[in-house]
Amino acid sequence: MSDDVTEATGDDAADGESDGDEAGDDASNVALTVSNATRSFGDVGVFSDLSFTVERGELFALVGPNGSGKSTLLEVLAGVRPADSGSVAVSRRAAGVRDVGYLPQRPAFRAGFSVRDTLQFYSQFLDGVGDDEVTETLERVGLAGVADRKVGSLSGGMTRLLGLGQAVLGDPAVVVLDEPGSGLDPAMVERLFSVVGELAASGSAVVVASHELPAIEAHADTVAVLDRGSFVARDAPASLLTATESSSLSEAFLRLVEADAGSVTVRADAAAATGGTEGGGDR
Repeated sequence: MSDDVTEATGDDAADGESDGDEAGDDASNVALTVSNATRSFGDVGVFSDLSFTVERGELFALVGPNGSGKSTLLEVLAGVRPADSGSVAVSRRAAGVRDVGYLPQRPAFRAGFSVRDTLQFYSQFLDGVGDDEVTETLERVGLAGVADRKVGSLSGGMTRLLGLGQAVLGDPAVVVLDEPGSGLDPAMVERLFSVVGELAASGSAVVVASHELPAIEAHADTVAVLDRGSFVARDAPASLLTATESSSLSEAFLRLVEADAGSVTVRADAAAATGGTEGGGDR
Protein backbone atom coordinates (compact mmCIF):
# COMPACT_ATOMS: atom_id res chain seq x y z
CA MET A 1 0.00 0.00 0.00
CA SER A 2 1.41 3.37 -0.97
CA ASP A 3 2.10 6.01 1.66
CA ASP A 4 -0.66 8.34 0.46
CA VAL A 5 -3.49 5.95 1.26
CA THR A 6 -5.40 5.41 4.48
CA GLU A 7 -6.81 1.89 4.64
CA ALA A 8 -9.28 0.39 7.09
CA THR A 9 -9.59 -3.39 7.12
CA GLY A 10 -11.94 -5.70 8.95
CA ASP A 11 -9.44 -5.91 11.81
CA ASP A 12 -7.82 -2.49 12.11
CA ALA A 13 -7.29 0.91 10.58
CA ALA A 14 -3.88 2.37 9.74
CA ASP A 15 -3.22 5.99 8.89
CA GLY A 16 -0.61 6.63 6.24
CA GLU A 17 1.26 9.87 5.69
CA SER A 18 0.73 11.71 2.42
CA ASP A 19 3.29 13.46 0.26
CA GLY A 20 0.53 15.05 -1.82
CA ASP A 21 1.92 13.21 -4.86
CA GLU A 22 -0.66 12.84 -7.62
CA ALA A 23 0.21 9.92 -9.89
CA GLY A 24 -0.37 10.26 -13.57
CA ASP A 25 -2.24 7.02 -14.13
CA ASP A 26 -6.00 6.43 -14.01
CA ALA A 27 -5.83 5.25 -10.39
CA SER A 28 -4.71 8.71 -9.27
CA ASN A 29 -8.26 10.01 -9.63
CA VAL A 30 -9.76 7.37 -7.32
CA ALA A 31 -10.44 8.76 -3.85
CA LEU A 32 -12.21 5.80 -2.24
CA THR A 33 -11.69 2.09 -2.89
CA VAL A 34 -13.89 -0.54 -1.26
CA SER A 35 -12.80 -4.15 -1.71
CA ASN A 36 -14.94 -7.15 -0.76
CA ALA A 37 -16.45 -5.41 2.28
CA THR A 38 -18.71 -7.57 4.44
CA ARG A 39 -20.57 -6.67 7.63
CA SER A 40 -23.03 -8.49 9.88
CA PHE A 41 -24.55 -8.14 13.34
CA GLY A 42 -24.26 -11.52 14.96
CA ASP A 43 -25.82 -14.01 12.58
CA VAL A 44 -27.70 -11.29 10.66
CA GLY A 45 -25.89 -10.29 7.48
CA VAL A 46 -26.08 -6.61 6.52
CA PHE A 47 -24.08 -6.60 3.29
CA SER A 48 -21.62 -8.97 1.70
CA ASP A 49 -18.61 -8.77 -0.61
CA LEU A 50 -19.20 -5.19 -1.82
CA SER A 51 -16.52 -3.71 -4.09
CA PHE A 52 -16.57 -0.29 -5.75
CA THR A 53 -14.60 2.91 -6.22
CA VAL A 54 -15.51 6.59 -6.03
CA GLU A 55 -13.47 9.15 -7.93
CA ARG A 56 -12.50 12.67 -6.91
CA GLY A 57 -15.24 15.03 -8.04
CA GLU A 58 -17.85 12.25 -8.17
CA LEU A 59 -21.19 12.36 -6.39
CA PHE A 60 -21.94 8.70 -5.63
CA ALA A 61 -25.51 8.11 -4.40
CA LEU A 62 -26.49 5.06 -2.38
CA VAL A 63 -30.19 4.19 -2.45
CA GLY A 64 -32.16 1.21 -1.22
CA PRO A 65 -35.18 0.11 0.82
CA ASN A 66 -35.30 0.82 4.54
CA GLY A 67 -33.20 -1.76 6.34
CA SER A 68 -31.03 -2.51 3.32
CA GLY A 69 -27.82 -1.58 5.14
CA LYS A 70 -27.09 1.88 3.75
CA SER A 71 -26.32 3.51 7.12
CA THR A 72 -24.10 0.64 8.20
CA LEU A 73 -22.19 0.79 4.93
CA LEU A 74 -21.68 4.54 5.34
CA GLU A 75 -20.41 3.99 8.90
CA VAL A 76 -17.86 1.53 7.51
CA LEU A 77 -16.80 4.00 4.82
CA ALA A 78 -16.40 6.74 7.43
CA GLY A 79 -14.41 4.53 9.80
CA VAL A 80 -17.06 4.69 12.50
CA ARG A 81 -17.57 0.93 12.36
CA PRO A 82 -15.16 -1.71 10.98
CA ALA A 83 -15.98 -4.17 8.25
CA ASP A 84 -15.93 -7.82 9.30
CA SER A 85 -13.77 -8.51 6.26
CA GLY A 86 -12.55 -6.66 3.19
CA SER A 87 -11.05 -3.18 3.16
CA VAL A 88 -11.78 0.52 2.68
CA ALA A 89 -8.95 2.73 1.40
CA VAL A 90 -8.95 6.53 1.08
CA SER A 91 -6.41 8.26 -1.17
CA ARG A 92 -5.56 11.65 0.30
CA ARG A 93 -5.53 14.75 -1.88
CA ALA A 94 -2.55 16.35 -0.14
CA ALA A 95 -0.51 16.24 3.05
CA GLY A 96 -2.44 17.44 6.08
CA VAL A 97 -5.84 17.25 4.35
CA ARG A 98 -8.61 15.60 6.35
CA ASP A 99 -9.31 12.08 5.09
CA VAL A 100 -13.06 11.62 5.62
CA GLY A 101 -15.86 13.95 6.69
CA TYR A 102 -19.05 12.30 7.98
CA LEU A 103 -22.62 13.48 8.51
CA PRO A 104 -24.65 10.88 10.45
CA GLN A 105 -28.36 10.43 9.89
CA ARG A 106 -29.19 12.28 13.13
CA PRO A 107 -26.55 14.94 13.80
CA ALA A 108 -26.56 16.37 17.32
CA PHE A 109 -24.80 19.46 18.66
CA ARG A 110 -24.72 21.33 21.96
CA ALA A 111 -27.80 23.53 22.06
CA GLY A 112 -26.06 26.34 23.96
CA PHE A 113 -23.25 26.75 21.43
CA SER A 114 -23.59 29.18 18.57
CA VAL A 115 -23.26 27.95 15.00
CA ARG A 116 -19.79 29.49 14.76
CA ASP A 117 -18.77 28.10 18.17
CA THR A 118 -19.74 24.63 17.01
CA LEU A 119 -17.52 24.67 13.92
CA GLN A 120 -14.70 26.32 15.87
CA PHE A 121 -14.90 23.47 18.38
CA TYR A 122 -14.49 20.86 15.62
CA SER A 123 -11.74 22.90 13.95
CA GLN A 124 -9.52 22.33 17.00
CA PHE A 125 -9.13 18.70 15.98
CA LEU A 126 -8.06 19.48 12.40
CA ASP A 127 -4.57 20.54 11.43
CA GLY A 128 -4.33 23.93 9.80
CA VAL A 129 -8.02 24.82 10.18
CA GLY A 130 -8.56 28.23 11.78
CA ASP A 131 -11.18 30.93 12.06
CA ASP A 132 -10.87 31.93 8.40
CA GLU A 133 -11.76 28.44 7.22
CA VAL A 134 -14.63 28.28 9.71
CA THR A 135 -16.02 31.49 8.18
CA GLU A 136 -15.53 30.13 4.65
CA THR A 137 -17.34 26.92 5.59
CA LEU A 138 -20.29 28.85 7.05
CA GLU A 139 -20.56 30.74 3.77
CA ARG A 140 -20.20 27.54 1.78
CA VAL A 141 -23.19 25.85 3.43
CA GLY A 142 -25.31 28.99 3.64
CA LEU A 143 -25.13 29.63 7.39
CA ALA A 144 -23.03 32.81 7.46
CA GLY A 145 -26.14 34.88 8.21
CA VAL A 146 -26.95 32.87 11.37
CA ALA A 147 -23.37 32.30 12.58
CA ASP A 148 -24.11 33.74 16.02
CA ARG A 149 -27.45 31.99 16.51
CA LYS A 150 -27.64 29.29 19.19
CA VAL A 151 -27.84 25.76 17.84
CA GLY A 152 -30.91 25.07 19.96
CA SER A 153 -32.89 27.67 18.01
CA LEU A 154 -32.04 26.33 14.55
CA SER A 155 -34.64 24.77 12.29
CA GLY A 156 -34.24 21.17 11.22
CA GLY A 157 -32.92 22.28 7.85
CA MET A 158 -30.34 24.60 9.37
CA THR A 159 -29.21 21.86 11.75
CA ARG A 160 -28.64 19.62 8.75
CA LEU A 161 -26.63 22.37 7.06
CA LEU A 162 -24.56 22.73 10.22
CA GLY A 163 -23.93 18.99 10.12
CA LEU A 164 -22.87 19.35 6.51
CA GLY A 165 -20.55 22.19 7.54
CA GLN A 166 -18.94 20.00 10.19
CA ALA A 167 -18.52 17.21 7.62
CA VAL A 168 -16.79 19.40 5.02
CA LEU A 169 -14.64 21.40 7.45
CA GLY A 170 -10.99 20.83 6.61
CA ASP A 171 -11.69 20.04 2.95
CA PRO A 172 -11.74 16.21 3.29
CA ALA A 173 -10.83 13.92 0.42
CA VAL A 174 -14.06 11.92 0.94
CA VAL A 175 -17.36 13.20 2.34
CA VAL A 176 -19.93 10.64 3.58
CA LEU A 177 -23.48 11.90 4.11
CA ASP A 178 -26.32 9.83 5.57
CA GLU A 179 -29.79 11.12 4.63
CA PRO A 180 -28.82 14.82 4.59
CA GLY A 181 -32.25 15.83 3.24
CA SER A 182 -34.37 13.75 5.59
CA GLY A 183 -37.43 15.63 6.82
CA LEU A 184 -36.64 18.83 4.91
CA ASP A 185 -38.97 20.76 2.62
CA PRO A 186 -38.33 20.54 -1.16
CA ALA A 187 -36.64 23.95 -1.36
CA MET A 188 -34.21 23.06 1.44
CA VAL A 189 -33.51 19.65 -0.11
CA GLU A 190 -32.60 21.30 -3.41
CA ARG A 191 -30.43 23.85 -1.64
CA LEU A 192 -28.62 21.16 0.30
CA PHE A 193 -27.97 19.00 -2.77
CA SER A 194 -26.74 22.03 -4.67
CA VAL A 195 -24.16 22.54 -1.91
CA VAL A 196 -23.26 18.85 -2.09
CA GLY A 197 -22.89 19.09 -5.86
CA GLU A 198 -20.59 22.10 -5.49
CA LEU A 199 -18.56 20.15 -2.96
CA ALA A 200 -18.03 17.35 -5.47
CA ALA A 201 -17.17 19.87 -8.19
CA SER A 202 -14.44 21.24 -5.92
CA GLY A 203 -12.68 17.87 -5.99
CA SER A 204 -14.00 15.87 -3.05
CA ALA A 205 -15.50 12.43 -3.55
CA VAL A 206 -19.01 12.53 -2.09
CA VAL A 207 -20.97 9.44 -1.02
CA VAL A 208 -24.56 10.18 -0.04
CA ALA A 209 -27.40 7.89 1.03
CA SER A 210 -30.82 9.40 0.46
CA HIS A 211 -34.47 8.68 -0.24
CA GLU A 212 -34.73 12.01 -2.08
CA LEU A 213 -34.71 10.38 -5.50
CA PRO A 214 -35.57 13.47 -7.59
CA ALA A 215 -32.58 15.27 -6.09
CA ILE A 216 -30.40 12.20 -6.63
CA GLU A 217 -31.54 11.97 -10.25
CA ALA A 218 -30.70 15.65 -10.80
CA HIS A 219 -27.32 15.79 -9.05
CA ALA A 220 -25.69 12.35 -8.79
CA ASP A 221 -23.05 11.05 -11.17
CA THR A 222 -23.50 7.44 -10.08
CA VAL A 223 -26.39 5.67 -8.36
CA ALA A 224 -25.87 2.37 -6.56
CA VAL A 225 -29.00 0.45 -5.54
CA LEU A 226 -28.43 -1.69 -2.44
CA ASP A 227 -30.94 -4.43 -1.74
CA ARG A 228 -30.63 -7.54 0.45
CA GLY A 229 -26.97 -6.92 1.08
CA SER A 230 -25.82 -6.56 -2.53
CA PHE A 231 -25.82 -3.99 -5.31
CA VAL A 232 -28.61 -4.80 -7.76
CA ALA A 233 -27.59 -1.92 -10.04
CA ARG A 234 -24.85 0.71 -10.25
CA ASP A 235 -24.75 3.26 -13.07
CA ALA A 236 -25.45 6.85 -14.06
CA PRO A 237 -29.07 7.93 -13.40
CA ALA A 238 -29.90 8.25 -17.10
CA SER A 239 -28.50 4.79 -17.80
CA LEU A 240 -30.61 3.25 -15.03
CA LEU A 241 -33.73 4.86 -16.51
CA THR A 242 -32.90 3.45 -19.93
CA ALA A 243 -32.10 -0.02 -18.62
CA THR A 244 -35.37 -0.24 -16.65
CA GLU A 245 -37.49 1.59 -19.26
CA SER A 246 -38.51 4.08 -16.58
CA SER A 247 -39.47 7.73 -16.77
CA SER A 248 -37.96 8.65 -13.38
CA LEU A 249 -35.41 7.33 -10.93
CA SER A 250 -38.23 6.64 -8.47
CA GLU A 251 -39.87 4.30 -10.99
CA ALA A 252 -36.53 2.68 -11.83
CA PHE A 253 -35.81 2.15 -8.13
CA LEU A 254 -39.10 0.36 -7.52
CA ARG A 255 -38.53 -1.90 -10.51
CA LEU A 256 -34.98 -2.73 -9.45
CA VAL A 257 -35.96 -3.73 -5.91
CA GLU A 258 -39.20 -5.37 -7.08
CA ALA A 259 -41.19 -3.46 -4.49
CA ASP A 260 -44.54 -1.76 -4.33
CA ALA A 261 -44.60 1.99 -3.72
CA GLY A 262 -46.10 1.48 -0.27
CA SER A 263 -43.42 -0.91 0.97
CA VAL A 264 -40.38 1.38 0.80
CA THR A 265 -39.68 5.04 1.45
CA VAL A 266 -39.49 6.79 -1.91
CA ARG A 267 -39.86 10.54 -2.24
CA ALA A 268 -40.88 10.77 -5.86
CA ASP A 269 -41.89 14.43 -6.05
CA ALA A 270 -42.26 17.60 -4.03
CA ALA A 271 -45.43 16.40 -2.36
CA ALA A 272 -43.77 13.18 -1.25
CA ALA A 273 -40.78 15.10 0.04
CA THR A 274 -42.97 16.96 2.49
CA GLY A 275 -45.67 14.41 3.19
CA GLY A 276 -43.88 11.07 3.05
CA THR A 277 -42.57 9.20 6.01
CA GLU A 278 -39.00 9.80 7.06
CA GLY A 279 -36.59 6.92 6.61
CA GLY A 280 -35.69 5.44 9.96
CA GLY A 281 -32.54 3.75 11.14
CA ASP A 282 -31.25 1.91 8.14
CA ARG A 283 -29.00 -0.89 9.16
